[in-house]
Amino acid sequence: MSLPKTLAEDVARNLVMVARLIDEDPEEAYAYARIALRLASRVAAVREAAGFAAYATQKYAEALAEFRASRRMTGSVDLWPVMADCERGLGRPERAMAMAGEPEVQKLDKAGQVEMRLVAAGARRDMGQIDAAIVTLQSPELASNSVQSWTPRLRYAYADALLEAGREDEAREWFEKALEADKDGSTDASDRLAALDGVEFVDVLGDDETTEEDAVGEVAPGDLDHEDDARGDADLDGEQDEQDEDQDGSGDGSVKA
Repeated sequence: MSLPKTLAEDVARNLVMVARLIDEDPEEAYAYARIALRLASRVAAVREAAGFAAYATQKYAEALAEFRASRRMTGSVDLWPVMADCERGLGRPERAMAMAGEPEVQKLDKAGQVEMRLVAAGARRDMGQIDAAIVTLQSPELASNSVQSWTPRLRYAYADALLEAGREDEAREWFEKALEADKDGSTDASDRLAALDGVEFVDVLGDDETTEEDAVGEVAPGDLDHEDDARGDADLDGEQDEQDEDQDGSGDGSVKA
């Protein structure tokens, strides 16, 4: 459906913020998605964005509802794998497995089919079927020497499943293959290999050389964008200390999502 120009611009601005923040600050992205949803709940793209924002914050029931709404509006099957993964997030791996066998999977493009395979393997692992998960991941895409966007994650998932099954040598081989294909650092294959080799990373500065700035840097990802606000609150608290020595001037450190 079409929107009035001013409303469309407001919705677009919020969707841009969702896309910009969803990886670095999912909670903030979710807040923008809710605004867009209030403004244009009948737009499929808005429902899809709201779904991904909810998914990123592990609100799986809400995400699934939004993805279903988007699918009803468009008739597209593109969201089928992430819908199945929401079922996993809700503790219903058997439903994810059922979706993996539905005709919709055959309508997915190659990337979507690989994604569905990853979800199905994850569901098998959720049910304690590690050997079945390994078999699920064994596919032409896994064996191919061609590197695609999904290759690092597929190889990584296979290595991780092998490791869980106690097949450490094979796991190391596939973590190495995942690392070779992972040019963008989308997995932590290098860390997993280091762990398998018993390599530990230590702070070369040591505790004695930790600075105040280092301590400030140790915050959760969602707090990084609010570092200046936190410092400002600390300054105001210092002024309060001077006015009333009997009160504790430390701030609560909370930030708005």
